[in-house]
Amino acid sequence: MMNEQLEEKHQILRKILREMKGVAVGYSGGVDSTLLIKVASDVLGEQAVAMIGRSATYPTGEFQEALEIVQAIGARYVVVETEETDVLKFQENPPDRCYFCKTELFGKLNELAEREDIPWIADGTITDDVGDFRPGMRAKAEQNVRSPLLEAGFSKDDVRKLSHHLGLPTWDKPAFACLSSRFPYHMGITKENLSRVDRAEGFLRSLGFRNYRVRFHDERTARIELGVTELERVMKSSTRENVVRHLKELGFIYVTLDLQGYRTGSMNEVLTEEVKQKYTS
Repeated sequence: MMNEQLEEKHQILRKILREMKGVAVGYSGGVDSTLLIKVASDVLGEQAVAMIGRSATYPTGEFQEALEIVQAIGARYVVVETEETDVLKFQENPPDRCYFCKTELFGKLNELAEREDIPWIADGTITDDVGDFRPGMRAKAEQNVRSPLLEAGFSKDDVRKLSHHLGLPTWDKPAFACLSSRFPYHMGITKENLSRVDRAEGFLRSLGFRNYRVRFHDERTARIELGVTELERVMKSSTRENVVRHLKELGFIYVTLDLQGYRTGSMNEVLTEEVKQKYTS
C-alpha cells in the first residue's frame, strides 16, 4: 500500500506525462530513469521510448542490465552510440566534464525525438539532485529537457518506494555514475583506461559486491571504495588476493582500499565551493 502523499505524486506524474503526449527518455537502467520509463510507458504506450546511450563510459554490466530491465517492462527502446569520448574538452576532464557528456546525450535524444515525431525529451532528475554539484544541468537547460519526476516532486525515497510498489527490480539498486567519474579532474580520459576501470569494477561485481567504485588515480594506482559493510569481506585473504591479482593483471601496480568506504562523488571532494560555483553558473 502506498501512502496518500506518494499516491498523489504518482498521479501528478501520470498527469504530467499525459499532457506531454510523447516522451523520449534518456535511460540508464538506474532507479530513477527506470521508474520514469515504466510510468511513461504505462501512460503513453508507444509514444514513450527509452534511449540507451552506449559508449565507453557506460559500464558493461550496467548496459546489459538496462537492456534486460527495459525489455521486462515492455517499453519501446533504442540503443544509440554516443561519442562523448571523442570530444576534446571531455577528454581533458575539467570539473564540468558532465556538461559535455550530457550535451552529447541530449543531442542524440533530440535527434531521436525529431525522427519519431515525439514532442518532448526527458531525464530522471529528482529533488535530491537540486543543489548538488551537477554541471550537466546546464546542458539540460540549453536543450529544453524536462524532468517529470522533479516536476512531480519525487525524492529518491519516493522513487524507491513507488518502484517497490510497482514491482521494479531497481527499487533498491545502488546509485551508479558513468566511468569517467572514476578519474581525478584534469587527468586525461582515454577509452583504454575507461576499459580498465570497467573490467576492474566488473570483477568486483562478479564477486557479489553491491556498492563499489574503482578510482583511477594514475596509470599505476587504483583506489577501491566499497560499502562500509563490505570492507571486512574484501579483507578475507582469498578475496583480497583475488582482487589484487585481477587488478594487477589489468596493469595496476598499487591496489589500495579506501577505509572511508564508498560514497558518491568522492572525486568532487577536492573542489572548493568557488570552483563548483564557477562550473555551474
